[in-house]
Amino acid sequence: MADWNPVKRVAKLREAKPLRKAEIDPLKRIPPGQYTTTKFPVLTYGDTPEITPKEWYLKIGGLVEKPLTLTWEELRALPSKEIVCDLHCVTRWSQLDMKWEGVPFRELAKLVVPKPEARFVMQQCFGGYTTNLPLEELYDEEVLVAYSYDGKPLARDHGGPVRMLVPKLYLWKSAKWLNGLEFMPNDKPGFWERYGYHNHGDPWTEERFG
Repeated sequence: MADWNPVKRVAKLREAKPLRKAEIDPLKRIPPGQYTTTKFPVLTYGDTPEITPKEWYLKIGGLVEKPLTLTWEELRALPSKEIVCDLHCVTRWSQLDMKWEGVPFRELAKLVVPKPEARFVMQQCFGGYTTNLPLEELYDEEVLVAYSYDGKPLARDHGGPVRMLVPKLYLWKSAKWLNGLEFMPNDKPGFWERYGYHNHGDPWTEERFG
């Protein structure tokens, strides 16, 4: 999968057909152009990192008063939260009522104390993946640094041992194998954003491409 061409993938997604009206979820929980699935598809560009909890760390820095690096044990000692949410992938699948557990981003922000000029955050990952978000988006109560899915430790294929979870945006904004959060004064594109994906990624307005 390492030789998969992301530019060709973007072109293929642009050619995808929207759903027929009969396929739209009657409960209005499915954004335009999505279909529901009970599976959790695995979609990854490049190799899948193999990181054990003992090897894992999260470096938080940039425009913060108290930069730090958390170990697995230190992360697990922080206040945690369970949520049930819907997720939507830019490849057009949606899954409802997914159960997650992790540390709210808000708790991490309390520890590092973002400086007033911090307005954006770059998520960084083992394997080199990055994705960007406005800081204010990450204060949403459902945004987690997640380590558990469906009552079990987060599987490697889905970003374990730790991934970001930003349910209200397309799933590429929820970085797998998270190991860094850089607080920044100005925005800059992450991996998929540089290949033509939308800089924000709201499923309800179909912000798929820039």
